[in-house]
Amino acid sequence: MRWGIVATIKAPLPRILDFAAWHLDLGAERLFLYLDDGDSEAARVLNAHPQINVTETGPAYWKNKGGRPDMHQNRQCRNARHAYNRAGTLDWIAHIDVDEFLLPEGSVSAALASLPKDALCARMRPAEALARESDTPARDSMRHFKAFHVDQTARQDAAQRIFGDASRHLSGGFLSHVAGKLFIRTGHKGLQIRIHNIRLGDVQNPGEVALPDIPLGHFHAESWEAFLAAYRFRVTRGSYRAELKPQARGSGALKLHDLFTQIEADEGESGLRRFYDIVALATPDLRSRLAAEGLLVSRRMDLPALVARHFGHERGSR
Repeated sequence: MRWGIVATIKAPLPRILDFAAWHLDLGAERLFLYLDDGDSEAARVLNAHPQINVTETGPAYWKNKGGRPDMHQNRQCRNARHAYNRAGTLDWIAHIDVDEFLLPEGSVSAALASLPKDALCARMRPAEALARESDTPARDSMRHFKAFHVDQTARQDAAQRIFGDASRHLSGGFLSHVAGKLFIRTGHKGLQIRIHNIRLGDVQNPGEVALPDIPLGHFHAESWEAFLAAYRFRVTRGSYRAELKPQARGSGALKLHDLFTQIEADEGESGLRRFYDIVALATPDLRSRLAAEGLLVSRRMDLPALVARHFGHERGSR
C-alpha cells in the first residue's frame, strides 16, 4: 500500500523537518505540505526532497482562489482536498497537523493493506505527548504519551484514577482533541474532507474502521513553554475557543475555554502551570499510573538522526 500525508503548516523549518523526516522514515511515499503564510526558504529546502510537494499558500496563492479563508480550519480543509485531487498513485492519504506523528507498532503500509476493501477511511486515535522532566538528558530520545479508552465510561473511570479531580473537565485527561484523524482512501470524486471526518454524498465517514495499531502522537503541549506560547491563540481562535463544546461528558463539565480562563482568573499563570503539571508532566508516578491502566505509549524518537538521514546537513528542532 502506497500512502502519503497532507498537512497545512505554520511552523519554523526545523519543526517541519522533524515532521517530514519521521514520516518519510515510516515509509510515506509523498508528503503534501502547505505553508500557511508562505516561506520561500523552507519551500526551497523541502522541495529539494523528491518525495515532498510544497505549496506556499501566501496572499498571492489565495488571491487566485477567491480569497483567503479567515479560519485556519477552513484553509486546512481546502488544502487537504487539493492534495487529495493530486494523490496520483497513492492508495491512502492522512490529513494531520505538523505536531502530530504516526506512532505505528509495525508497518503503516501493512496496517492499511489489512483493511476491508469497502473502508473509505480509517481512524487513528490520538496519544498526547507528555512533557519531559527538567532533568531528562537531552540525548534521551524516548518520548512518552498518554492514551485513552474508547469506551466513555472506562475512559473517565481510568482518568479519575490517574489524574484525580483534574480529570473532571477533560476527556481521558487530554488537553487536546480525542477525535483522532483519518487515513482516507484515494480515488473518490466528490469527497469532502474536514479536520476529523470526511463526507461522501450524504454519508459521513463511509465504511470507517479503526487503526488501533497506529496511535497518533500529538505534541499539543509538549512543554510548559509550548503550552503557554500557544495558549492565547487557542483560547481565542484555536482548540480552546469559546464556541466548542465540553470535551468531557456528564453534568457540570466545562468547556476547555471556560476551564482555562477560570483557572487563570482565580490563580493566574501559576494556576495554569499547576494544572498542566498534573495532567501533562511525565513524572515516574504519572507514567506508572498510565502503564497500570494500559494507557502509556512510549516510542524512541531520534529525530536529529532522522533529519540527518533524509535532509543531510539540515537540522531539526528536537
